[in-house]
Amino acid sequence: MSSFFTLPASQKKRKRNDTGPTPSAKKRTADTGPVTKAAPSKPKRSKRDESISGSESDEDDMPKKSTVEDEGSEASSSDSEHEEETAAEKRLRLAERYLANIKDEVQQTGFDAEEIDRDLIAERLKEDVAENKGRLYRHIASSFAFTQATKSPFKANTLCTTSIAICPPYAYTVSKDITLIKWQLPTPALPTKKPTSKNKNPRPLPRRPTKLLSIKGYPHTSSSPDLKHHTAAILTVAASPDGRFVATGGLDKRLIIWSATDLTPLKIFSQHRDAITGLAFRRGTNQLYSSSKDRTIKTWSLNELSYVETLFGHQDEVVDVAALAQERCLSVGARDRTVRLWKVVEETQLVFRGGGSSNTKRGKNHSDYHAEGSIDRVAMIDEELFVTGSDNGSLSLWTIHKKKPVFTIPLAHGLDPALEPEEAFAEEHPSEKVPSPPQPRWITALAAVPYSDLVVSGSWDGWVRVWRVSEDKKKLEAVGTVGKAEVEGTAGSVGVEGERDEAPAGGSKEVEMEDAEDTVGHHHAGTSPREEEKVINGVINDIALFERGDRGQDGLCIVAAIGKEHRLGRWQKVKGRNGAAVFEISKL
Repeated sequence: MSSFFTLPASQKKRKRNDTGPTPSAKKRTADTGPVTKAAPSKPKRSKRDESISGSESDEDDMPKKSTVEDEGSEASSSDSEHEEETAAEKRLRLAERYLANIKDEVQQTGFDAEEIDRDLIAERLKEDVAENKGRLYRHIASSFAFTQATKSPFKANTLCTTSIAICPPYAYTVSKDITLIKWQLPTPALPTKKPTSKNKNPRPLPRRPTKLLSIKGYPHTSSSPDLKHHTAAILTVAASPDGRFVATGGLDKRLIIWSATDLTPLKIFSQHRDAITGLAFRRGTNQLYSSSKDRTIKTWSLNELSYVETLFGHQDEVVDVAALAQERCLSVGARDRTVRLWKVVEETQLVFRGGGSSNTKRGKNHSDYHAEGSIDRVAMIDEELFVTGSDNGSLSLWTIHKKKPVFTIPLAHGLDPALEPEEAFAEEHPSEKVPSPPQPRWITALAAVPYSDLVVSGSWDGWVRVWRVSEDKKKLEAVGTVGKAEVEGTAGSVGVEGERDEAPAGGSKEVEMEDAEDTVGHHHAGTSPREEEKVINGVINDIALFERGDRGQDGLCIVAAIGKEHRLGRWQKVKGRNGAAVFEISKL
């Protein structure tokens, strides 16, 4: 039996000794070694690739360095110069060489527009994916000049403005005298002055909105099915994202759908058994959510102008509702002190419980304690984060993964001054004893730019306040006020630079009352701010905002609904005017 060792030498298989490199070796050489041939269209690419590939071969594959060292005396002398440098110095040297190569290439060939466009498209696609997944991905709160904003007030001889909705370039306001008005928002004008060293961001000339259409209801009339309008005060309004529909609801328990073009009524729904307090469209669709004092939330499809279903669960009247792109909504139940996330498709709900005090640790003075009695406002930041405003002045940040707020700012809009004895007592010579301590101002309006870190709140302290969600999404930070910088101690502000409490059992963090008092301008008797120091005189009942241009490149527009009294009652009256105001904020 023959074997390999018994075969003659002529029949033995011999390995072919190839002189050229194998394809894998070629590929390895192209990846790790220097590039010897460059493309004719980009002559400088080989030099830059050589610097990069050289750094990889020096650090990752030391044996392959011998193929480069034998190229000549110049290479050996350059290696000897950098023989004693550390790894960090070597990386720095290679980075400087890489930047020098890029500068030479740009000077000779110019920018690669195709590559720049590719990077911009990739960044935009990442943002779209984040938005589709419902995540906060834009940090824009620090990019606007809020104190340089221009204010344009407007009104139409109506009673208290209760709500406002925006579908650019149009705005819709409703009031307690059953009036629905359509406005056209002006485009911001160019700056009136040239930028100087002192005034880098000159204010543009303010322009007032134009009144386009107005329609008024029939007060003191029985709600007959034949009537095509409201018969009592309108409390809320919403505009569809496509600009086709406007929805209104009020004390007459009616939900009316209007044509946005000419304000003609299209459909009247009367399924609610009590006043309608809030309306919200699902982002990008014509699906509508309505909240009511009958403790329910109802869903509607405006494409078919039909009722869909009712959501039950709240133990008190539902005063506000909010929604974003996913088929779910958030609602607040006033004095049941709960926030509920309704997952419409799964037919489930998540319950978040408030009711905490504005100070986790009691201060020395027990009168500083302000309990949360009602959650009145809610706004969604993304599909997992949202903010709420309460009647004790607390502004809370929530996440759907915890049942308690992760962060709370007490007295976000300060305290009202204590009542004078003449205001509290009917006697001709009342006693000098102060009848009650200063009370917190409610959060009466709340809005947020979707999928960003920007939150805006309003009350009756005379300011629209701006807040920022921190990068770790665990706290709120004060940015400032809209219109002009607030004078310290005039209208009541709170900062969040002080020490925080440790997280209590519920997992929330709150600003300590002692720290808040140091930064809040409390209004005690005789120290109330002058009216001319305020930006807004009245109660801010609602706030709507939108970004101008592509993702806010041309600025931000904030519209506030203002009244002499609260939208849900007459228990809080403030000196001011009924109407609205437009704030145009430019980019820094």
